[in-house]
Amino acid sequence: MKPTTLVLLMAAVVQAHYRFSKLVINGETEATEWKSIRMTKNYQDDHGVTDVNSADIRCFQRQAGKGTATITAGEELGFVADQGVTHPGPVQFYMARVPEGKDINTWEATGNVWFKAAVIDGTNPTGKTSGFTWPTYNKKVVSFTIPKNVPSGKYLVRVESIALHQAQSAGGAQFYLACAQVEVTGGGNGSPGPLVAFPGAYKSGGPGLIFSWQTTTYTPPGPEVWQGN
Repeated sequence: MKPTTLVLLMAAVVQAHYRFSKLVINGETEATEWKSIRMTKNYQDDHGVTDVNSADIRCFQRQAGKGTATITAGEELGFVADQGVTHPGPVQFYMARVPEGKDINTWEATGNVWFKAAVIDGTNPTGKTSGFTWPTYNKKVVSFTIPKNVPSGKYLVRVESIALHQAQSAGGAQFYLACAQVEVTGGGNGSPGPLVAFPGAYKSGGPGLIFSWQTTTYTPPGPEVWQGN
């Protein structure tokens, strides 16, 4: 294979993947990567995580955090995908509150501390075998609204894009994910839940992680979205 051909093939592979490295807060995009998001292990090649039992499924982080963004409950928080979300599948958002006295830059968020704050799902408009549409496909930014009733405090906010194009068997789903460090102000007195752990929330080949284009219904993995009560 000629060197130029190999370079082109490698470039095509990278273009097919993506990383989340910048936040968008009420329309304002961070100027630099990894300002409020913990640098992930795919910072050079944009590869995904496939092992749901690995600690990488939590934040996929390469190093501790450096900065914290501030947002008011009820405002919109977005994550920038450097190449766009180029794989089909749902996008989900989880939050974990940093305990008092813990350093947000180094807190690991282990155990049952994560609740699902939002999901952007796919739809099958015909209910038959014509395939799904995915609202996030090819989008450069995926976003959700911070629940108004979430208590004020510091949080890790986890975005995950679950790529289902090779998920016909166990282990085929690919996760593109990252954790942002965010301080929520103006919150409420809700009790977020149910709480889950990463790893632990998903099982290889479990619900939401097996998919074919003949599928007529689909439910993303993990708990129900917290409704803000």
